[in-house]
Amino acid sequence: MPYGLPVTLTTADPRAACFAHAQEIREAIERVLVSGQYILGPEVTAFEEEFAVYHGGGFSIGVANGTEALELALRAAGVGAGDCVATVANTVSATVAAIQQIGARPIFVEIDRATQVMSEQALASVFEAYPDMIKVVVPVHLYGYPANMLTIAELAARNGALVVEDCAQAHGARINGRKAGTWGNLAAFSFYPTKNLGALGDGGAVFTRDPALAERVKLLRQYGWSVRYVSAFPGRNSRLDEIQAAILRVKLRHLDTENARRTKLAAIYHRRLAGLPLLLPAVGAGVDPVYHQFAVRTPRREEIRRELLARGIAAAVLYPVPVHQQPAYADRFARLPETERACAEVLCLPCHPGLSDADVSAVCDAIVHWFSNRL
Repeated sequence: MPYGLPVTLTTADPRAACFAHAQEIREAIERVLVSGQYILGPEVTAFEEEFAVYHGGGFSIGVANGTEALELALRAAGVGAGDCVATVANTVSATVAAIQQIGARPIFVEIDRATQVMSEQALASVFEAYPDMIKVVVPVHLYGYPANMLTIAELAARNGALVVEDCAQAHGARINGRKAGTWGNLAAFSFYPTKNLGALGDGGAVFTRDPALAERVKLLRQYGWSVRYVSAFPGRNSRLDEIQAAILRVKLRHLDTENARRTKLAAIYHRRLAGLPLLLPAVGAGVDPVYHQFAVRTPRREEIRRELLARGIAAAVLYPVPVHQQPAYADRFARLPETERACAEVLCLPCHPGLSDADVSAVCDAIVHWFSNRL
């Protein structure tokens, strides 16, 4: 099959997600248009309440995007210039950008080979190396797989640090039946269109069960106003749009069903690709991932990626360069060999609710065929 074939399968398809609920979304948008309320109106309030209920109760604060959700959560947690924040480097650079926008210092933590999320053993070592210096820990729930929050939250509490969960890729993921985002002091969510819960534009939210932290985030997202036009402290403009909130209310109703579909597709991958020289996503006891991506690992990533593309299948690399090796955030003292190996080997295969079983089988056929000619 010649190269240059139009791509038919991708790792994400926000248009398909939109079309799947097109009538409900159009009705939601029309409701906003005729309301005359376009900023922090009833749709944002309703979505915040529904998103909080989805997480078992608490407070949800809609903001402009996921990066600002993380930044505002960190500010609410008391992080300021010069403070140390522990996080991982195999993440989108936005995670670290949010830390550095405050003037804080990222301290990079090694990942676990099997799960590719923050290693609790490495976090313990970071606390030992930086005694009384880590203000906040930011575990990233990567590819829909949640970090080990039982141990991470315990380590943070023992060392006097708060926890802000980066849940941009983990809407609805669970540990022992408890959702990601409910283990830390605060959690940051992105609603970028390709996320499991995606808007039709930018959007984000901060979740917390602490009313004082929730109130601080609310003030921070709108200039620090406690009274309109009067700033109690410096804030910013980071408001979730009314139209996006209305769309998210529609899509939240379908989130669990669509996550279940992702899980079914992941099961096909696990079954068909077992036995090949690929490191498949781990599934630990008590963990229910939501497969934002189906991320495999292989040193022959680029060869397989080219083969898939020749068949009209676009696999993605999330993320090719770890943050500590990127020019903007380079840290020459960071020693993260497992992180660097993961970024050199990871390949994300198509896995979203718009795919059929046959689509995923076609991806598996291509990979199996490629290996059969080389083993």
